[in-house]
Amino acid sequence: MDLTKEDEGLEPVSPLGQYFNSKVMSVSILGILESEIPIDGSQAKSLIKDVFLPINPRFSSIMVMGKKGGKKWRKVEVKVENHVHVPSFSSPKGSSSSSENDSFLKSYIAEIAMQPFQQGQPLWEIHIINCPASEAQGTVIFKLHHALGDGYSLVGALLSCLQRADDPSLPVTFPSVNNFSSANKDDGKIVLRKVVSRCFLPLVNTIRDFGRSVLKSTCVEDDLSPIRCRSESFRPFSLSTITFSLHHIKEIKSRLRVTVNDVVTGIIFLATRLYMQRVSPNSNGSTNSTALVLLNTRNLRDYKSVGEMIQPNSKSPWGNYFAFLHVPVPKVKPGNSQFSDPSKFVRKTHEVIKRKRSSFGVVLTGMLLEMMKKCRNPEAVARHIYRTTRNSSMVISNVMGPMEKLSLANHPIKGMYFTIVGTPESLQVTMISYAENLRVVVRAEQGFIDSELYTRSLHDALDMILHDACGKQ
Repeated sequence: MDLTKEDEGLEPVSPLGQYFNSKVMSVSILGILESEIPIDGSQAKSLIKDVFLPINPRFSSIMVMGKKGGKKWRKVEVKVENHVHVPSFSSPKGSSSSSENDSFLKSYIAEIAMQPFQQGQPLWEIHIINCPASEAQGTVIFKLHHALGDGYSLVGALLSCLQRADDPSLPVTFPSVNNFSSANKDDGKIVLRKVVSRCFLPLVNTIRDFGRSVLKSTCVEDDLSPIRCRSESFRPFSLSTITFSLHHIKEIKSRLRVTVNDVVTGIIFLATRLYMQRVSPNSNGSTNSTALVLLNTRNLRDYKSVGEMIQPNSKSPWGNYFAFLHVPVPKVKPGNSQFSDPSKFVRKTHEVIKRKRSSFGVVLTGMLLEMMKKCRNPEAVARHIYRTTRNSSMVISNVMGPMEKLSLANHPIKGMYFTIVGTPESLQVTMISYAENLRVVVRAEQGFIDSELYTRSLHDALDMILHDACGKQ
């Protein structure tokens, strides 16, 4: 569809938005809210029209092709009934157990994740499931195309539809980014070390990180392993979740003098090695496995509201502002089958991520993608991103959530989580904090990875690191 002259002033689709909605890949974010009570769907349409759609014009827009080849957002009239789905479920005997409903919910999520969006209407859907499961009495699923924005933007949009359960008149608060992303400063550094660290090491790290990024996106692949089978197509997945106490995470953080993100990523890496050994007992733990860790590239210190994100020249703008960090999964030395130093996974993760943050490899990679788009086309860049994820073993992403319990139209929210769909990796782990808990989601390729076993490995990994670092379980 070509733009007419009066359409030329419309907002262009961001480069990442074009890459994620291409012939090569179509990436979406599924946000799941768990209600403590059965859901009254009678208010759904009015809430969508009055609260959800006004959040951002993109929720009322479709992608169209411009005269010069670039895609733009065109405003359209939204038919809400085409975007809201209320499936029915009943067991053969007329009564259902929570385990049956859990299976139905997981199967339903996997099914809608594989279904493409209709390009002639705005790229979002809402699914209301009113069957009691083990975690909730009702479930609301938001399926939002990644072209609309990244996790920071879209989760912020969802949270703007909610109110605090204790007092709706009070604002929702979020953890400071400093608490999640800034480690304690080291004392006693000598002047020479400061000079080397600030001048020489960033240059070396930049060259190394950028070179490895290019190789990992083109010709160098991770080893085949129990978490990577190198699928050539998007395959069905299974979903499982586990909840960690942020109190335990923060205890480890304080004891090891690292960040919350370092602790969580270290737990994931230890769990990954535990899982690989349990699936393949003869494995020596030396498999070359890399995780793509999603990094928010916004210049911010605290979470910003959607209203602030959409302001002109905002320091935390709406859209897709993130990059991939290639972080190797620490190896286990031969004979160390008992994982005698579990805290090593956290310390090693801290060292690697701190070094990568001090380089400009991410900036150079972004410049490379922009050059590819100009010299070739967005489809070529999409293929490059596809190869980047396919050549790696797993993807890790996390989002800060609210510190208080929330409600949606007087429905108390017991829990929330999200996952990313439409990417080719066999294993993905996503996390969001909510009211002093951390919800961890394992999206695993069905028939290849045992998501329940991996989730148990996550539990054991936290237990091992907590015991090793803090002397408790």
